[in-house]
Amino acid sequence: MAASLERMADEQETQRNLQTRNVGFVPRIRVTVVSGRDAGRVFEPPEATGGVSIGVSEDNRIVLTDPTVSRYHLEIERTEAGLVVSDLGSLNGTFLGAVQLRQGVLPAGTRLQLGQTTLEIGDSLEASSTDALDVAIPGLVGDSPVMNALRAQVAKLAPSNASVLIQGETGTGKEVFARSIHQLGPRRDQPFQIVDCGSLPSTLIASELFGHERGAFTGADSRQAGAFELAHGGTLLLDEIGELPLAVQPALLGVLERRRFRRVGGQTDLATDIRVLAATNRDLRAEVNRGNFRADLYFRLAVVRLVLPPLRDRREDIPALIAHFVKEVAGDDRLSPITRSAIEALKAHPWGGNLRELRNVVEAAVTMGQISVDDAGIEMPADAVRPSSSAEAPGRVVPYKDARSKAIAAFEKDYVAGIIEACGGNVSEAARRAQMDRSYLFELMKKAGVRG
Repeated sequence: MAASLERMADEQETQRNLQTRNVGFVPRIRVTVVSGRDAGRVFEPPEATGGVSIGVSEDNRIVLTDPTVSRYHLEIERTEAGLVVSDLGSLNGTFLGAVQLRQGVLPAGTRLQLGQTTLEIGDSLEASSTDALDVAIPGLVGDSPVMNALRAQVAKLAPSNASVLIQGETGTGKEVFARSIHQLGPRRDQPFQIVDCGSLPSTLIASELFGHERGAFTGADSRQAGAFELAHGGTLLLDEIGELPLAVQPALLGVLERRRFRRVGGQTDLATDIRVLAATNRDLRAEVNRGNFRADLYFRLAVVRLVLPPLRDRREDIPALIAHFVKEVAGDDRLSPITRSAIEALKAHPWGGNLRELRNVVEAAVTMGQISVDDAGIEMPADAVRPSSSAEAPGRVVPYKDARSKAIAAFEKDYVAGIIEACGGNVSEAARRAQMDRSYLFELMKKAGVRG
């Protein structure tokens, strides 16, 4: 009886966590120009998600006219800790008094010096509504204000053909958002192609994007269609676009502008009709400032910019995410093996690997019956995991071969995701540290669904 009541309570809690109809309010950021060419101007950007960028480029949320301010100078983002100010590699720097600031959490009322301009940052007297949608969007789980706002943005931009730049740390679900945009749009029945710009040798990226003719280079034994050709009529996701070599960027820009391309070694122009989405764990505005990424290509890709929060900034979504991953891993609606006391403990974990790390924890709990997190500061309760599902399915025994395969798969996925994260997505460095061939690591990554 007690077990039944606990199950009922957990199922009710899960349903509450999965609801996406609440309304949240996020305080808006207010920026006042105290001195400089734009003195007296007050900015209160309406956006409730992502950061507020400041600079002289027209695509910033706050555009200044001071020539001593960089194209993309700094960004202000609201987090649980407060207002996080990050310099984007500006030429003249961002100063807090006499101290040059790279990144810091600052209180409202702080004044910053950008070139010859002084800004005061704070909170608006109004808040931005983040009304959630009445319909769920596949893959977008959680009811935090930032997720509600992102869900509304996705629903609004999906029907268009605008290019979208999805920015977020490794493991925050950039591909999931890209697929949601595709599935909600008019191209949903057409191809969805992905090119991982970070896992391909620079010599093969052009071929992967545009295809090649037979004999175009050594090893090109036959004609091969590229992603722009395969995605015709549909959507192309350029994953980890920040890793795209500078030498290849002009060719990509030309295709985006002309909507025509040539296969490597080809003589004929081919038309392409696709929607381009791009994802990155880097801030491309900082890369533009450093000269590592073309500004005109950035403008083409970032017509709309989605900034995904790390899991540590949306901890209230963890119960719903655990329920989602349990169903995904188990393939059914069984009761989560992770108890409520364990979930509360997991909320305190820093989640450096974000959603990918959380899914690994859930998978281990489902397949191995144990929770393990790499955090000495977290003490898991004794009842972190419920007993095996044998109590729900008496007499059900998993064959040794199947259980062993699941355990190995879980270990490989956890190991590969961890080392790729530790190496900042650099596959070559990860292979060196793991003391394995790079090609074998690629195989493990593909098998585990891990991207560099």
